[in-house]
Amino acid sequence: MRKSHKEEHLKSSAFISDIVIGMSDGLTVPFALAAGLSAAVSSNSIIITAGIAEIIAGCIAMGLGGYLSGKTEQEHYESELRREYLEVEKVPEMEKKEVKEIFAAYGLDHHAQDLLVDQLSKNKDQWVDFMMKFELGLEKPDINRARNSALTIGLSYCVGGMLPLSAYFFTSKPQDGLLLSALLTTICLFVFGYFKSRLTGQPAVKGAFKVTAIGLIAAGAAFLIARWIA
Repeated sequence: MRKSHKEEHLKSSAFISDIVIGMSDGLTVPFALAAGLSAAVSSNSIIITAGIAEIIAGCIAMGLGGYLSGKTEQEHYESELRREYLEVEKVPEMEKKEVKEIFAAYGLDHHAQDLLVDQLSKNKDQWVDFMMKFELGLEKPDINRARNSALTIGLSYCVGGMLPLSAYFFTSKPQDGLLLSALLTTICLFVFGYFKSRLTGQPAVKGAFKVTAIGLIAAGAAFLIARWIA
């Protein structure tokens, strides 16, 4: 009996990438800030106030960065699309030559190249779409990419940031809050790193330890610097 072949590919990579960007920064930056303040102040309320302010600012900054990145990607695609249409109109033979070079790279002979180019050049839109994908390596971006990226990164940062900060809501002293925050953040970093690595096809456990180590090193550095200054 012939078994069916099932291919598994990662979909919504842009969405996952935005979550990774927002969540990784959200877990590490507010945690590092809270850890640093724990060595310099004696009140949890100060840490909570500073942490919330940082999370709000971080959400806005990260979200704005995601929006501008998405808009830049869209504007770049549209600029190159206009250029390709112009080149197809003004220098079609040069464009056909470039198409043949692409097919030649895949091992097609001259006869097959000529046949495919003749067919492709009959439809200008498909011709230009082919050049965008195979000459420039550009896929048409989602029209809502900038907005979605801003929301995803901003919300991910907020969720990631509130996890380490939440420890200071349930403790009375910064030192106790730091211990609980470190425990929560370590667990969250490990789980986040594990699933991020699995989604991206990397060794899951190795990726989990790597993400956890980066976050803890950042927090440890902030704590030591704040204690040294204080």
